[in-house]
Amino acid sequence: MSKYDDIINMPRHISKTRPQMSLYNRSAQFAPFAALTGYEEMVKETARLTDNKIEIDDGLRNIINKKLNIIREHLKEKPEITITYFVKDRKKSGGQYLTLKCVIRRIDLVNQEIILNDRSVIKLDDIININGNLIEGLFE
Repeated sequence: MSKYDDIINMPRHISKTRPQMSLYNRSAQFAPFAALTGYEEMVKETARLTDNKIEIDDGLRNIINKKLNIIREHLKEKPEITITYFVKDRKKSGGQYLTLKCVIRRIDLVNQEIILNDRSVIKLDDIININGNLIEGLFE
């Protein structure tokens, strides 16, 4: 005979005055305690990879400048181009290369940047490639 034989087969008590706790809240009682809040995010951030910015040589810089000159001459036609450029990471060293199909609104040589139709800005020094129908086949 066990110590709890008298209550082992009794139905579970349900309060008549208090609402029943949801299954989600009941399970939260058994969740592990997070003593180091933010630790998991910090580990993920450390594991996230970034690329180093490629330093382009004078030959590639000249080709990019020639492509930009051709595009500048045809800005009124609003040609669609594809730009590959470097975006510096805000949290750690390095960054990533993005490729964007866009229409250039203006090329600002004073500030060394391209202003796109959506008013976003790309620095000329961050560009490693430009392609599009207007310049396709000219520099290959």
